[in-house]
Amino acid sequence: MGMPFIPVLLFSFLCMWVGTSGGANVTYDHRSLIIDGQRKLVISASIHYPRSVPEMWPGLIQTAKEGGADAIESYVFWNGHEPSQGNYYFDGRYDLIKFVKIVQLAKMYMILRIGPFVAAEWFYGGIPIWLHYVPGTIFRTDNEPFKYHMQKFTTFIVNLMKKEKLFASQGGPIILAQIENEYGNYEFSYGSGAKPYAIWAATMAVSQNIGVPWIMCQQPDAPDPVINTCNSFYCDQFTPNSPKKPKFWTENWPGWFKTFGSRDPHRPVEDVAFAVARFFQKGGSLNNYYMYHGGTNFDRTNGGPFITTSYDYEAPIDEYGLPRLPKWSHLKELHQAIKLCEKPLLNGEAINLYIGPSSEADVYTDSSGACAAFLANTDDKEDKMIEFRNRTYNIPAWSVSILPDCKNVVLNTAMVKSQSSIVAMKPEALMPSASTSEKQGPKALKWEVFVEKAGIWGKPDFIQNGLADHINTTKYTTDYLWYTTRLILLLISSCMWLYIILEIATNYLQMFCRVFVDENEQFLKNGKQPTLLVESKGHALHAFVNQQLQGSASGSGSKSAFNFSQPISLKAGENEIALLSMTVGLQNAGPFYESWGAGLLSVKIKGFKAGILDLSSSNWTYKIGLEGESLRIYKGEGLNNPRWVPTSEPPKDQPLTWYKAIVDAPSGNEPVGLDMIHMGKGLAWLNGESIGIYFPVKSSEHDVCVKECNYRGTFSPDKCSDGCGEPTQRWYHVPRSWFKPSGNVLVILEEKGADPTKIKISKRKTETICSSVAEDYPSMDIESWITEGDVSSKEKGAEVHLKCPENTKINAVNFASFGNPAGSCGAYSLGSCHYPASMSVIVNVCLNKNECRVEIAREDFSKELCPGTTKKLAVEAVCG
Repeated sequence: MGMPFIPVLLFSFLCMWVGTSGGANVTYDHRSLIIDGQRKLVISASIHYPRSVPEMWPGLIQTAKEGGADAIESYVFWNGHEPSQGNYYFDGRYDLIKFVKIVQLAKMYMILRIGPFVAAEWFYGGIPIWLHYVPGTIFRTDNEPFKYHMQKFTTFIVNLMKKEKLFASQGGPIILAQIENEYGNYEFSYGSGAKPYAIWAATMAVSQNIGVPWIMCQQPDAPDPVINTCNSFYCDQFTPNSPKKPKFWTENWPGWFKTFGSRDPHRPVEDVAFAVARFFQKGGSLNNYYMYHGGTNFDRTNGGPFITTSYDYEAPIDEYGLPRLPKWSHLKELHQAIKLCEKPLLNGEAINLYIGPSSEADVYTDSSGACAAFLANTDDKEDKMIEFRNRTYNIPAWSVSILPDCKNVVLNTAMVKSQSSIVAMKPEALMPSASTSEKQGPKALKWEVFVEKAGIWGKPDFIQNGLADHINTTKYTTDYLWYTTRLILLLISSCMWLYIILEIATNYLQMFCRVFVDENEQFLKNGKQPTLLVESKGHALHAFVNQQLQGSASGSGSKSAFNFSQPISLKAGENEIALLSMTVGLQNAGPFYESWGAGLLSVKIKGFKAGILDLSSSNWTYKIGLEGESLRIYKGEGLNNPRWVPTSEPPKDQPLTWYKAIVDAPSGNEPVGLDMIHMGKGLAWLNGESIGIYFPVKSSEHDVCVKECNYRGTFSPDKCSDGCGEPTQRWYHVPRSWFKPSGNVLVILEEKGADPTKIKISKRKTETICSSVAEDYPSMDIESWITEGDVSSKEKGAEVHLKCPENTKINAVNFASFGNPAGSCGAYSLGSCHYPASMSVIVNVCLNKNECRVEIAREDFSKELCPGTTKKLAVEAVCG
């Protein structure tokens, strides 16, 4: 065992529930959280503070609140807060206290997932890389050094929150805290050290006496009173490990992350809404969307490896901070509908009614007589007519209808009434700053460049026989590690004696002359080049021979290891082989993931008369990082380094080149991103702030993509992908707050060679808005139900509701049809049934307005049209 960390017995956990004066009393029972004696149904939204910027936080939190969220959830990112041992950082994007206080100002709850292991597609799973090199440390098991540092950081964060009185027990917003993360997924891999570690983590957390409950997600054996929770696409069938614990869903994935070189995954909102409704139908009381706003992996914080710089996650709020429609708006309506059921749902008794194959009703009634029902059709193909309480309800396949009074349907998860939109990235050229351009008019950007040497710059860091592990060598202080060696090709006339000995002691002589060829070696005469063969653990490689780039290769998000095979140009005499190994994010999860390496495994050359030359055990010279990084030429004083060379025209297709230009801020106030489609791979900065890794590598054209996703049926990340043959990520978010009005310094490090003059900045704009509703869609006005509580005032005809962004109007109507139109936003078409006056009706009501509503029940629409057909109104308009 080792030294005891926490002298607390499990039975003493109950002492944590005592709150302090002036704060809220937060407890739980089998149904829900209980705050000051009231059961609470909680809708939570994950927003990770380091994945956006402080200037965005208030808007993101407010948009989440407007979308129906009660709480904001975030991990605490240990390696961002303690980048080196004992040195803490809580400024800028890592100002955790500021973030939590903004949540408090918004009058929302906070769920703090301290971890401190987070996974999260975040580099190294959030644990500082320096901890791996503390002697004797093994992550996430019954290991004394790891437990010591984990407890130290957890306690540091808890004390920080206590000092600022941010726990609910002190009057703050934090109602839940989490220790560890998804350990149950890998517990079996850690053998006998797993169970003691899990119990220790729970014991240590509870002993912090924060006055609110602790949770452990994906931890079936979480000891009382720690609540075990569910992470998945669906959690309706999840059951807590104790009948005394409530049913919490800590990660509801409304989309999925992307990896460089992969397709673009999508999860339809109808399926997300179905999953949420089913969860609450089956007794759930807390749902957290992971992510509600994914944001951006600025700097080199992406994990994976190969997780994209964008962490958009197809979340209800997109990477740039805009509501994603209709996902945000349909879920908002869902949240309103579920909240109408809160009292009977949390305080009543449930009755499950079997109605037929794949059909059921769950009915909740409380002592006051309040009643709420959920009618579900889990068939993934056929709609169902459900008889319930002497009424007939049409329930589409794979959907749930919500009846807050056990009579009226306020929402069906498959019937999306809310507006959808098409958001476009509108490009404009990078403009030179007014301080650097002539007054006569716009000029081309003035560039400065710094070209790296391909190979060892300055003094070597070390020399050794054999190939060193990349991560153990760089410790992630940089993405780059040089492996270099030299070859000497001698003709037989000048090295005959060595050639003879070569036949006797090939391996020994390779340490000296490396390669010996006679005067008849063919590749020196016929130009048929030898082939360089490299095996790598990952993640990427650029191969240079005599300062010339020979080729590049990389792994992928599914397999970081790769093989490189490329003909190379060798000459008689001395040759330098310089191999630049690169990381593309760090592993963020998996058993013993901290020991997973990167870098070269073997290096060989094929094509000599004597056979394959194996250089793997030869003498290699190493250099960590690039010279430009060492000079910090991308920020601060480094921007004025004399190594920057002005040029009238920046070199194109030159590998390992730094580019710098002074640019104006883009006009307007829309979110912006750099369009890097014409670049290769590298890093970018604006005014010293790291935009992150750009790598517009394309997915395979042979992958399977879908034009239209069928939301019905169980979702998986591969179900509804698009973008085959397209770059996984083309645009790279640059927060508006990073721009000054002029004099902005843009720095690009291009590794492979490209044309920086083709870089553009693009504004993210909502251009097209659409709405489509049918006659049989639920016609209850949820807003009126909430405010007035009178059923008679809630009925109205189904309507399309269109609203342009602020300061814009509907300036054109592209499509309008009442009948049976087909397609979706951006691709509507007329059906066999169409009311000819549809366009004039919409134009009269909507044109030149910021917002308009049109009911199907309007007298302008023909009631005699297509008898026996359930008609639909579809509208597409343009904002400007």
